[in-house]
Amino acid sequence: MDPLLVPVPSLVLLIGPSGSGKSTWAARHFGPYEVVSSDRCRAMIADSEADQSVTPAAFELVRFIAARRLEAGRLAVVDATNVHAAARRHNLDLAAACGVPAVAIVLDLPVERMLANNAGRAGRVVDDEVVRGQRRDLDEALGVLASEGYAAVHVLDEATIDAVTIERVQEP
Repeated sequence: MDPLLVPVPSLVLLIGPSGSGKSTWAARHFGPYEVVSSDRCRAMIADSEADQSVTPAAFELVRFIAARRLEAGRLAVVDATNVHAAARRHNLDLAAACGVPAVAIVLDLPVERMLANNAGRAGRVVDDEVVRGQRRDLDEALGVLASEGYAAVHVLDEATIDAVTIERVQEP
């Protein structure tokens, strides 16, 4: 499989339901400072990744950190579900404001695998119905991602998720 080309700087959106393996996949392919995790930002504010009451503040922090990285000419990888159009729009607007391309990387796995991954988590486990709802939202998103304004949309499935590599391409 050819490597996924990721411009530097750019904003990379990981897109996938809870349990799709976004954080694990990101840790294998990106540096620890490149990844801006909504769960980690939630924990930075409330001492818990599970405290949903701070979600709006956590996403303000995600966008703040991502913006500073992009302004510094760095890569920013947003690790969040991003299955809703409004969430993706906020990130696309951020990329545009910083004058960098946005790249979507979708983790498109069967719901059964996501539910098993989710159940096996050491920390926060998301309700099965929430995961199923996010999967439905992802199915809707897959039909419109190509029209939302990304420089590239990469959809990884069970056959490609473990085989793919990332190649960073310096933007002029």
